[in-house]
Amino acid sequence: MKRVLLTGATGFIGANCVPLLLDAGYEVHAVTPEGVEASDERVHWHRADLLDVAATSALLEDVRPSHLLHLAWFVAPGEYWRSTENLRWLHAGLDLARGFAEVGGKRSVMAGTCAEYEASSVPLVEGVTPLRPTTLYGACKTALHLASASYFTEQGVSSAWAHIFYLYGPREYPNRLVPAVVRALMAGEIFECVHPDDVRDFLYVEDVAAAFVALLDSGVEGDVNIASGEPLRIGALVAEIANEVGRPELISCAAGSARPAITVGDPARLSKEVGFCPRRSRREGVATTVAWWKLQSANRARGDGAEIT
Repeated sequence: MKRVLLTGATGFIGANCVPLLLDAGYEVHAVTPEGVEASDERVHWHRADLLDVAATSALLEDVRPSHLLHLAWFVAPGEYWRSTENLRWLHAGLDLARGFAEVGGKRSVMAGTCAEYEASSVPLVEGVTPLRPTTLYGACKTALHLASASYFTEQGVSSAWAHIFYLYGPREYPNRLVPAVVRALMAGEIFECVHPDDVRDFLYVEDVAAAFVALLDSGVEGDVNIASGEPLRIGALVAEIANEVGRPELISCAAGSARPAITVGDPARLSKEVGFCPRRSRREGVATTVAWWKLQSANRARGDGAEIT
């Protein structure tokens, strides 16, 4: 039996991983700091504070997982880039890695970020593009990345580190880019697109989750980009969303930058070695996301739905 400990199980990516892990034949032990009402009796929910060393140790001794999928981190919008909470989560990740190996864990996948890489106008490549983070968030992720990889190698634990790029989809934080555009346009408000010429690499959240599960289930080790490999101007994405909402006239774009920021990943390892390719086109992903936010708005109007915060 493959027994996986999933941290961040109620988060944006983690919640999408749960059913995929079950489908892949895992006994799923999902961790959350809050109590969760079980919606699927196949999932074993554990309430634990991963910032507490004793709680983490007790959790690992109780579950004794063969696999670890570590997604939990401090990701409060507008705060996480420079918050000192990153230091606490770095230590928590190291404690988790050590404890996992000590209880006989065999395979670990941890969530990293594209913010670990040095900025480049060409696609970012694992093992080629230098790791030179410019934020505390990126630096702490890189520290966990390098330390855990070295430790796991010494302990004989198979491990991979996934660099997440940009993602979107239902249930995203309301004030992040895609939901902010959708919500403003549905309310009949002008949306100011500040950096329309910046280029990003976006992937639908269900595809991100599926990529994580495929990576966990593979024997691929080391750094792996979870990215689409498709450069997309922010202004173009905003325009797609506006067309789907049906309010393109409400978009106002600032003047283009002479040197736009570019962040695009090379997904070659993900596709060729892990064997995973995205299942949804961007058009499908945008349509599904807009439809979900419209449903939330309709539910609130009827008084039978609460807005995500």
